[in-house]
Amino acid sequence: MVTTYISHQDCGLHNMGPEHPESPIRLLAIARHLERTGLKDQVTQMQSIHACEEQLLLAHAPLHPKRLQMKLPEKGIVYTDDDTALCPDSLHAASLAAGSTILATNRVISGKTTNAFCAVRPPGHHAEHNMPMGFCFYNNVAIGAMHALAQPGIERVAIFDFDVHHGNGTVDIFKDRPEVLVCSTFQHPFYPERYSNISRPNIINCPLAAHSDGKAFREIVERRCLPALQNHKPDMIFISAGFDAHWEDPLADLKLNEEDYRWITQLLMDTARLYSNNRIVSVLEGGYNPTSLAYSTAAHIEALLGF
Repeated sequence: MVTTYISHQDCGLHNMGPEHPESPIRLLAIARHLERTGLKDQVTQMQSIHACEEQLLLAHAPLHPKRLQMKLPEKGIVYTDDDTALCPDSLHAASLAAGSTILATNRVISGKTTNAFCAVRPPGHHAEHNMPMGFCFYNNVAIGAMHALAQPGIERVAIFDFDVHHGNGTVDIFKDRPEVLVCSTFQHPFYPERYSNISRPNIINCPLAAHSDGKAFREIVERRCLPALQNHKPDMIFISAGFDAHWEDPLADLKLNEEDYRWITQLLMDTARLYSNNRIVSVLEGGYNPTSLAYSTAAHIEALLGF
């Protein structure tokens, strides 16, 4: 397997304040751990590129980027909701995060790499068609998926979101797009409490009670998500890779560990091998304990590499 690792130091310029959990430290922790373990030398490294406005509008309303730009401060921070703030460099970082999924998608579809992991921030899966929320401004995975669907030979895609928070933004964007299957495992009841009860054939919501462990996670994936993936037969798979369902994460109450993340990655790789010509693009979402985030990401990348 050839895995491309896409990141950019400017993703660290987005800073919502010293006490905010979605911190630049997250990407530093991942990068340092990959260097210590030697995984950095096992992947093909590339720098993120910016998404243009046309690409942002693949998943968002025309006024969405403009509203964000109007709120961008010259200094300090401006909150777009109770949890989400813009600093002067936030949209620069967000454009790089979204552009990473475009770059990753192009490389995977062209066959230049087997799969790709985008270590970027801010995250994206809470960003809805016309609204930023939950630390997210642009929906990175949705933009990549829409770009993929515009390429020859890609008629159906699947998005698997294993972040501890429900991927409401991704569901909002694709709820009426049957060519996109969205599977989401998440703690419930819990933030964001949007779209968690939606009923659509292409939306597979898998709520987990607080304190659920890896056994419960694996059972619901095998019972509900795997049959849906097999029925959908996606030409490409995207992953919203949030590692905040880890038992050490401070923001939630699920009990997953590194081996659960390795397991789900391998399951998705098996699915991609059967239906998707191995095509997978994975994009970082949550994960707020720097140590467990780094170790979980490493397990995810090891699996992508076929280790």
